[in-house]
Amino acid sequence: MTRILRVIARLNVGGPAQHVVWLSEALQNEEFETLLVAGTVPPGEEDMSAFAAAHGVTPLIIPSMSRELSWRDGTTIFKLWRLMVHFRPDIVHTHTAKAGAVGRLAGLLYRRRCKFIHTFHGHIFHSYYGKWKTRVFLAVERMLARLNTARIVVLSPQQLVEIRDTFKIGRPEQFVVIPLGIDVEAIRSTVNGHRSTPTVGIIGRLTAIKNHDLFLRVAARMPGAARFVVYGDGAERERLERLAGGAVEFAGTRPIDEIYPAVDIVALTSRNEGTPLALIEAMAAEKPVISTAVGGVVDLLGQVMERGDGYDVRARGITAASDDEAGFAAGLERLLGDDALCRRIVNEGKTYVEKHHSKERLIADMIRLYRAIE
Repeated sequence: MTRILRVIARLNVGGPAQHVVWLSEALQNEEFETLLVAGTVPPGEEDMSAFAAAHGVTPLIIPSMSRELSWRDGTTIFKLWRLMVHFRPDIVHTHTAKAGAVGRLAGLLYRRRCKFIHTFHGHIFHSYYGKWKTRVFLAVERMLARLNTARIVVLSPQQLVEIRDTFKIGRPEQFVVIPLGIDVEAIRSTVNGHRSTPTVGIIGRLTAIKNHDLFLRVAARMPGAARFVVYGDGAERERLERLAGGAVEFAGTRPIDEIYPAVDIVALTSRNEGTPLALIEAMAAEKPVISTAVGGVVDLLGQVMERGDGYDVRARGITAASDDEAGFAAGLERLLGDDALCRRIVNEGKTYVEKHHSKERLIADMIRLYRAIE
């Protein structure tokens, strides 16, 4: 039996938490034994522990594994090393930046035979921190990739180029592209028709990297064109609500079977992304999407079919440059006024997600990876 120790910084609302729960649930059988380890979810962020419990997964919580670097990291590294000694994993698979750092640093102390894998669900190498802090994080990632990482998993070809070529992390032979997976059947059940007044929704944590300010500015630029709704919660909510001044609705965190029937277009305004779960879900729910052209978004939405005034029409959605208010608004106006384009985008997106982003495909890809490196 192959023992897998899976480590994530926190089970907050988002794609990484779903990803590790599905894998932990599936890889608990006669071939694999899995232990999921997570830190605590900070105040202002929604916890997905109930989602884990619903899938029969009970994570081991290490409270000192907080989101940010802190003096407690030494304690976390020691606890992870001690857990490795007792659990004796064959594979340690870390997810997200913080867990990847402390998990693999603990691995440097662990002397038994073990393979280390790290998944970049996104990255923190621009738009998160200042220049010097970012340089420290890059140096740590490069060191860990060289010293004790057997495989580096990225979610898209674009992310592969960023991590391997732009940021010079790891060697080419270390990388594996394994796209994100979702529960396609659960999302498909949320399909509905259009309303007379269209609703544009943005779905995700209310945090600076998601750049909800751009969504609010676009809404202010288009009064009466649509109803604009923000789904999600986080530390930025109070500030954003003040900034919106009532022109945009804040619906908080809602289950997907409430969100997707209530929206007609899904928007994403992030400054930095891996592969955004919200866009994959939106395509599965047969919603046209518009996003900033960052990270894995360009792979997700496909090749450019037509160039507009400040935006690109892609095979499966529309993109605008990061923080480009005019371009984003122009692209959104195009979607609101072009039913034929929306139908084409929806059909292409649905087919693409069913083929490339199912939960079953994710699990099968990961099993192949684990068997290959044993």
